[in-house]
Amino acid sequence: MTKMNRRTFAALALGATLFAAPAFAQDGNPHLILTLEDGVVDIELLPAIAPKHVERIVTLTEEGLYNGVVFHRVIDGFMAQTGDVRNGNADSPNYNLQMAGTGGSELPNVEAEFNSESFQRGAVGAARSSDPNSFNSQFFITTADASFLDGQYTVFGKVVSGMEAVDALEKGPQEQNGAVANPDRIVSATIEYK
Repeated sequence: MTKMNRRTFAALALGATLFAAPAFAQDGNPHLILTLEDGVVDIELLPAIAPKHVERIVTLTEEGLYNGVVFHRVIDGFMAQTGDVRNGNADSPNYNLQMAGTGGSELPNVEAEFNSESFQRGAVGAARSSDPNSFNSQFFITTADASFLDGQYTVFGKVVSGMEAVDALEKGPQEQNGAVANPDRIVSATIEYK
């Protein structure tokens, strides 16, 4: 049996810690900062309860993929949906408002991480199809109590400032399920650690 000295043990322990640390390990929690046409929205991301979702949002944001993406579905008194990086980027030649809400990124889908965080005003949730494990890039911000979604969609963040900018987003008609004809967009999206 090989004897291990303190220096070797410390090096192995440090290496194991570095390899086990998630990609978003920084000082403080990651915040998704959305600059909109009517203000800035600061979303505290919640890696302790939805680490895979937070990692995906951080990755796509750091790649610049949310810049220019529209809020394609906004239902007054319920929520605002965005994040279709394939079809919903108004700055891209591939922009297709009729298809916005059907696309995602080139990355594989993320499995649901249901948790006890409730969909109250300002909660940020993973948009998906009828398959609970189909989150890819789209997300929504609730503008009122939407606790009826609890346990069915993954909460991965909460707005800590800037809800007035979310409230100011162009709304879509109820009869069209909130589809917005002239949508507002994310001017820029960044990640900050606070």
